[in-house]
Amino acid sequence: MPTERLTFPGHSGDTLSARLDLPDGPHLATALFAHCFTCSKDIPAARRISARLAAMGIAVLRFDFTGLGHSKGEFANTTFTSNVTDLHAAAALLTARGMAPTLLIGHSLGGAAILRAAPDIPSARALVTLGAPFDPGHVTHNFGDALDRISAQGQAQVDLGGRSFTITKEFVQDVAAARLGPILPRLGMALLVMHAPRDAVVDISNAARIFTAARHPKSFVTLDDADHLVSDAQDAEYAATVIAAWAGRYLGLTPPAPPVGAPEGVVRVSEADPDGFLQDIQSGPHHHSLADEPMAYGGTNRGMSPYGFVAAGLGACTSMTIRMYARRKGWPLEQVRVEVSHDKVHAQDADPAADARIDLFRRRITLDGPLDDAQRRRLLEIADRCPVHRTLETGARVETELV
Repeated sequence: MPTERLTFPGHSGDTLSARLDLPDGPHLATALFAHCFTCSKDIPAARRISARLAAMGIAVLRFDFTGLGHSKGEFANTTFTSNVTDLHAAAALLTARGMAPTLLIGHSLGGAAILRAAPDIPSARALVTLGAPFDPGHVTHNFGDALDRISAQGQAQVDLGGRSFTITKEFVQDVAAARLGPILPRLGMALLVMHAPRDAVVDISNAARIFTAARHPKSFVTLDDADHLVSDAQDAEYAATVIAAWAGRYLGLTPPAPPVGAPEGVVRVSEADPDGFLQDIQSGPHHHSLADEPMAYGGTNRGMSPYGFVAAGLGACTSMTIRMYARRKGWPLEQVRVEVSHDKVHAQDADPAADARIDLFRRRITLDGPLDDAQRRRLLEIADRCPVHRTLETGARVETELV
């Protein structure tokens, strides 16, 4: 996934830092991501969702709000309204680049901000919230006893997630005055609400209120045991997969024709977890898989191994080849089942003169239906004509270039 580092002026003119995650292949749509309160654009959930969307052709812009992460300016001078203005600036940046955002995503208070900003982003067609509050003023619950000091002194230091932030009276008043209720019925776009029932920061009742106030098309998906930050890798992967599948339904992704010499299109593989071996595998905008290694080999076992995919290709091709032949002959084949296992064996098992090790794929074929013995024998012969079988037996040439 190529990433472009960008900067643009925020609401106060301070320079905001952004990342534009781009697809390896055709660019089919663009998303704008708003991170949670006092977080940054680089939290694990944002990175995983961006990578998953980029794999299916959706570019994602994620940026740090004023005074956070790598963005300039003073956080103490920001408000909920200024965050919304920063989102408008980000949308304008994308539009000026010919990449007007059609998908909006917001996490926690960023979800409330993206809901507030959405009516003024005319290109948007779909919106996703994760752990978002219905009442933006809900965030002040995190300030505890500091609220009295903020009211009396105009500002106070508040510990949030082990970090100290200056929260002003203006921020508290602004976020308390923000109302999403009147906005939700006139969003004019598809809405996906995602929330964890055990979210200890923003209660799930907020999701119910957002969902009830919005009009169709709308969807609700539970994040089960995820925490508020969706910090667990598997929870982030689940959220990313659901968002990608849901967004594809409403964005009308239309890929270009496949390149010459690759009639089935290009299969693109990109790292999903640089600390492990998890890989995003994307074939066009609609076909996505995960590859991984077993835990015993340092992976997380969240997808088939590379050899598992090779075995799956052999099994699928075998079944299809048999079915096409039986269909053409009009034979009573009811179902084909193929089991494939892979092993490394001594080459001398196949060739006594050899001393190396070779790959051995064992294939077991089951043919259901009232076939006679001659038909079964013939279909077994046809299995060896499977194109993938022939590729494995005869070998292939791999040409590689460094991009």
